[in-house]
Amino acid sequence: MTVLDDLTPRLDEHHAAVVGMMPPELLDLTDVAACRTMIEGFLGQMPTPELPDNVDISEVMVPGVDGDPDVRLKLYVPDGLPTGSPALYWIHGGGMVLLSADGDDALCAQRAADHNMVVASVDYRLAPESPAPALVNDCYAGLTWLADNATARGVDPARIMIGGASAGGGLAAGTALYARDNGGPDLAGQLLVFPMLDHRNETASSQTITDPRVWNRQTNILAWEAYLGGEAPTVYSSPSIATDLSGLPPAYVNVGQFDLFLDEDVAYARALLEAGVAAELRVYPGAFHGSQSFLVDHPLSQRWQADEEAFIKRTLGT
Repeated sequence: MTVLDDLTPRLDEHHAAVVGMMPPELLDLTDVAACRTMIEGFLGQMPTPELPDNVDISEVMVPGVDGDPDVRLKLYVPDGLPTGSPALYWIHGGGMVLLSADGDDALCAQRAADHNMVVASVDYRLAPESPAPALVNDCYAGLTWLADNATARGVDPARIMIGGASAGGGLAAGTALYARDNGGPDLAGQLLVFPMLDHRNETASSQTITDPRVWNRQTNILAWEAYLGGEAPTVYSSPSIATDLSGLPPAYVNVGQFDLFLDEDVAYARALLEAGVAAELRVYPGAFHGSQSFLVDHPLSQRWQADEEAFIKRTLGT
């Protein structure tokens, strides 16, 4: 096993250049508050993407689970939405401890426009202030609100897909399991983008990626410790430990070759298939964690994005 404490020699010049501009301390979770401030500053230097002008963005506060605080849900609705449209329920990334739903405005609004569907994005509580099960509870609260209010919002309740990236992908998988075990809502599919699924950090890829400029082993260990808060994991917080994946909606799992989640994501896709769940897996050579978001014009990133959009289209009939 080759430990990649400097990832750049394994990347093409474009991907290497992106890693090269990352501050080595950017993902230092030994001080979560300081890490949040640094990431906000770093992202604030990035160009602000344009939002489609035919999509209305609004917010609604929905009741939490069993007396939990209300949950903020962002809604992206294209103009002229026909009755009975599909919906994507989206969960943002950030290692369970970082970022918010606001950071995915461009992604969610563009998908709403491209697929002529409603996108709902949940702003769940973060660890360590709110460890598990708070995050999945919040995600489930938003999902049940969307399903319960689907018809009033122009959505076909049978055409709701759940999805998320990184921590959001892990929360999407956990929320899908929770929905299956708690009477729904039924889901049309799950879009799991390099999902964070396994608290154990025992796979080869989880031990290989140590470059501090990308999501790395040390950062992942600290994130999981913050998320679990000293409590034992459940299948909803760490879906990789689930022994029964039957009855879940069709899944699409993707991940980059140089992502420390590679092995756990491949294993989860295989386990879904073995449980009789329709599952697709894409592994993108030369990609690192989140690289498609930084290199949107790179051919690899464009293929990555097109593959995701194709899954949405054929699953929801958009």
